[in-house]
Amino acid sequence: MDNETNKQIARDFMDAMSSGETERLLAMYTDDIMVWTAGSLSISGLHDVAEVIALSDGLLGAFPEGLQFSIQAMTAEGERVAIEAEGLGTHASGKVYHQHYHFLLIIRDGKISHMKEYFDTVLAREVLLGGGP
Repeated sequence: MDNETNKQIARDFMDAMSSGETERLLAMYTDDIMVWTAGSLSISGLHDVAEVIALSDGLLGAFPEGLQFSIQAMTAEGERVAIEAEGLGTHASGKVYHQHYHFLLIIRDGKISHMKEYFDTVLAREVLLGGGP
């Protein structure tokens, strides 16, 4: 796939995240996708497709009015797409969650096969995990 096609797949991914459409996200992943999430939180580490969907459902479901993602910058080279993004939403606890992200997607045959997610883990612990692990 060319760089522009891969960037469009990345934009579609961010749109699906914003709309909370986990079925749409699932359709964008290869069957053997592996996702690595930064930090030492309970949500951190390497996850397979089943874990990714469960985490996505839990995370996106914790924002009654949605978690809106906006792309700040994107770079593509070959199968790799790097995305700088911001997420903004009000958590079910009432806390505003304004997160900064870096996503690295590996796209093969039009689907996301690997992803790395970097973010402010202190903020995630405070808002998403209520200060817990």
